[in-house]
Amino acid sequence: MNHQTFSGKSTSIGNSKGFRFDAALFKANPEFFGEVRGTVLAPGQMLVSVVPTGEQQPELQDEEANPVMLAFLGFLEGQMAAHPELIEPVTEAQMAHIAALVEGVEPD
Repeated sequence: MNHQTFSGKSTSIGNSKGFRFDAALFKANPEFFGEVRGTVLAPGQMLVSVVPTGEQQPELQDEEANPVMLAFLGFLEGQMAAHPELIEPVTEAQMAHIAALVEGVEPD
């Protein structure tokens, strides 16, 4: 997958602060024209997500929603759509290996 990178800079907006990004970001990704949410993942790292506005969007208001997992699943969905020929079924040997890795682990 080709990851797009866009330059930006923090700036003052009235009495608030905001981020200004290259116009190319919004041309390539028009979904970011609306409301967004920033989730700080670690020092110096932030995930910016679109706030859903319609029923066709997944519900992200759930306190249990993990923005990193949602981003990963979105990436995975895109890869599966772009390259369905790479999808392979899980083998019994792989399942046995997974079971051995998690043996004795109690879920939360």
